[in-house]
Amino acid sequence: MLKAFIFDLGNVLLLFSHDRMYAQVAELCGKAAGDVRDAFLSDDLGPRFESGQISESELQIHLEQRIGVRLEREPLHRAIADIFTPNDEMLQVVDELRRQDFRLVLLSNTNSIHIRWIESQYDVLSKFDACVLSHEVGALKPDPRIYAAALAHTNCPPNECFYTDDIGTYVAAGREIGLHAEVFRTAGGFGEQISRLGVEVSRT
Repeated sequence: MLKAFIFDLGNVLLLFSHDRMYAQVAELCGKAAGDVRDAFLSDDLGPRFESGQISESELQIHLEQRIGVRLEREPLHRAIADIFTPNDEMLQVVDELRRQDFRLVLLSNTNSIHIRWIESQYDVLSKFDACVLSHEVGALKPDPRIYAAALAHTNCPPNECFYTDDIGTYVAAGREIGLHAEVFRTAGGFGEQISRLGVEVSRT
């Protein structure tokens, strides 16, 4: 019997676009989006930021060095962060699971700039009993450490948890520790997945 759900954030509950981020930063500094993308991807700058290895100020310094342009902090942060659109169908599903008293845990590879923006614009984080965030844990999916942190917040064994994520590699890592785990594609598909495990949700 399921007692808890672990949800990915990006492209499950909030849709997002890295290309939009690259384009917005490029517009800010007068460079090509491809150059900005290369700056984020070079030496794993983005993953290092998401895993908490570098700070916001260090991220900005690295970007300025690689792009060759000085940047203002607030416009840069907005260009990085304003890339999300709520997946309203899935947010309704989360609300329904809350009403059914399931334990809800968020598990996300993310960074402090994105989380601060999400907190200021949406109420999605407040729907969860716990939020396990890569930059706080110091580990990125599919590192077993971040799954262990999420599981600890479910207050139940892995076979009583369902995990959904849009990336198959991350789902596979969840299954390795005993979670019921499926790749997310649509809200309807998610409903069918959990229905097979005895949980029914209605969406308006």
